[in-house]
Amino acid sequence: MPLQIGAAPDHDFDEPLGLLSDCHRRIEHFLDILIETERHAAGVPLTSPQRGDLEASLRYFAVAAPKHTADEEQSLFPRLRAVSDPAVTHALELLERDHDEAEQLHATVDHLVRQWFAHNMLDAAEARALREHLAALRHLYQQHICIEDRDVFPAAARLLSATQIHEVGREMAERRMLRTQKG
Repeated sequence: MPLQIGAAPDHDFDEPLGLLSDCHRRIEHFLDILIETERHAAGVPLTSPQRGDLEASLRYFAVAAPKHTADEEQSLFPRLRAVSDPAVTHALELLERDHDEAEQLHATVDHLVRQWFAHNMLDAAEARALREHLAALRHLYQQHICIEDRDVFPAAARLLSATQIHEVGREMAERRMLRTQKG
């Protein structure tokens, strides 16, 4: 199902595990935009719509994606670590390393796309570097999202109390300066 920007999300802060998974669809969507635009516009000047798509994607990864990472690392993961499930704890360590690697890859992608904006073209080496970094991000996110959606979020639903899950949602809303319906 395609992502409809501006549409109501499938979940809200009262269902934080579902909302985290919804965010994965947005990550995939904006990464696809970066990859598709690079593929279609490599070696030619950017059109205005392409520039807008790239700007929206960079903005998403600079503003919203770090909040998603904080939602996991500051709200969900500490609560999961407290239940002392070795398999879950190992997965969390891998996921946190992925977050660090993704941050570095995004910094390079951001720099290269801004070079593209400044010069309206990328030279062959820059274009190749952008393509390689985007491919690395795609590979990282495919594995990362699979582990979270298939293993970690279901484990959280099983292992955490309703109160703990509610607190995760409340903290997520606070990061965005919003209020949850229940408090």
